[in-house]
Amino acid sequence: MRTIEISNSFLTIEELIGFLNKENIIIKTPEGRMFVFAEIDDFDREIQLTRENKDLMQFLEERSKETKTRTLASVRERLGLN
Repeated sequence: MRTIEISNSFLTIEELIGFLNKENIIIKTPEGRMFVFAEIDDFDREIQLTRENKDLMQFLEERSKETKTRTLASVRERLGLN
């Protein structure tokens, strides 16, 4: 899987699909949001591709180790929604 960082220029759908002919891609926005762009042929294949995605698996492993949580009250307070 390949990561493409999107700048202020835009890619067309045709250009993105052209990348898919080689491999599935992750699209990363300038703000850091990430999206998976993948051809869907069948569910079993998608599961296999996801499991083979080392970057995604590492990201999920790191996220699963996070232990910090916030209470609803603290979130409301932080957002000024008291």
